[in-house]
Parts: sequence; C-alpha cells; structure tokens
Amino acid sequence: MRYRNHLIIEDTIMIRKDFLKRVGCIGLGAIAVPDIVKAAMAPAEQPKAPNLKLSDNTVILFQGDSITDAGRDRNAEGNANQQNMLGNGYPLFTASQLLCSYPTKNLKIYNRGISGNKVFQLQDRWEKDCFEIKPDILSILIGVNDYWHTKSSGYDGTIETYANDYKKLLEDTKKQLPDVRLVIGEPFTVKGGSALDDSWYPDFDAYREAAKKLANEYDAVFVPYQSVFDKALKQAPSTYWSPDGVHPSMAGAQLMANAWLEACGL
Repeated sequence: MRYRNHLIIEDTIMIRKDFLKRVGCIGLGAIAVPDIVKAAMAPAEQPKAPNLKLSDNTVILFQGDSITDAGRDRNAEGNANQQNMLGNGYPLFTASQLLCSYPTKNLKIYNRGISGNKVFQLQDRWEKDCFEIKPDILSILIGVNDYWHTKSSGYDGTIETYANDYKKLLEDTKKQLPDVRLVIGEPFTVKGGSALDDSWYPDFDAYREAAKKLANEYDAVFVPYQSVFDKALKQAPSTYWSPDGVHPSMAGAQLMANAWLEACGL
C-alpha cells in the first residue's frame, strides 16, 4: 500500500509538472500582446494626461462609428453593462475587464457607436446619445469614415472639416459636462487590409494627427491605436488583426481593449 501511494504521489507530481509546463508556455506566448501595447505607450507616442481614477458609480460611454458599434443591439440601449448592448468589439472587451476588475465600484458602461458615422453625425445625436447619459468618462473613436467616405461615398469633407467639427463637439461637451474625463482614440488603419490602398497615405495620417492634437488641447487620454497595430503587424499579418484594415478581428478588438486600459492606467 505504501508503494502504491508512492506511485500515486509521483504520478500526481508529474501531471502537475506537465500542467505547469504547458501553462507556462501559454503564458510566455501571451506576453507578446501586453508588450505590443506597452511599446506603443512610449512617452513619444502619448500626450501628457493623468491616468483615470474610477470612483463609485462611474458612468463610462463609448462613442464612435462601426468599430465601436460592433453589431450592438439598439433595442438594449437603456441597459448598462449588457453584452448585447455593448456589441462584439473593443467596448465589450474593455467593459468585461473593468467590470471584472472593479466589482465593488458599481460601474455603468454604455456603447452608442453607430456604423458609418462621421464627426458631424455624432454632433447631430449628441443630446440623446451623450448628454442624457451624463458620462463621467467619455471615450470617442471617430475619423476613419471622415476620410474613407471622401473616397467611397461622395462625401466632400476635408481634414479641416474633421478637425473643426471635432473641436466643436469637444467644446460643446465640456460646456455641458464640465467634469467629464475624455478619452480620444486615434483613428487608425491596419496596412495590408483589403479596403485600403496606397492612395490613403499620407492624407489619412493628417486625421490621426488632428485627433492627437485635440487630445492634448482638451487634456484627454490619448489611445495610440495606430502605433499599437503597427507593432502588432510584426507579430501577425493584417488578416489576423483586421482583414479589411479598418474593422478589427476578435484579436484586434482585444488588442484595442488592452490599449485602452493601458492608456487610461486601468
């Protein structure tokens, strides 16, 4: 019996060692994504802005276009923290991590992104989709359609239109919600995607720079998504992160959530 018990213990130790070895390998592979995000958050990439602090009952609102929308259920708009209301993209993955990490904070997280939107369309619906929600933290990712639709949909807006409309939106927001803390996501493309070609550049880069400049001007947290995806392309091709170069895959959406949380210090 003593010999049998010894064998059982020995087998258990070997199983545990094998398990830890396999978990360790998974862990080593997973280091790549945090490293990608941290490298993109280098001081040269990040405007100076304080990390966000979450107090009890903080209301967080994600706003933007289809990248934020991500197939959310419009019929669930009134319900905070609901998976179908948050969609299938980076707002869901960000919210999931926040709700898991801060269970005692009673956070309320909403998504009001709408596919196809440009800045002026955010302005048109801002009373209902922002001011009525009264967010404590307002996260905005907008800009790809402001450029893309000049190439594909006959939109005649310019980089000046984008910058001026965005500035007015932020100005109106700060007047109505003076204590709101802003998070501005960098418009981005994932080079190699099927919706892109060389004609996008360098014109689209001006939209990125305009968003970064506004983040500085309004003391917003800036999320450098372009740097994040540029570094991610060194690990896997665009088909892995964003097949069309505009809309992230599941892995791309998780990468965006990681970047958002890192930029905000959460």
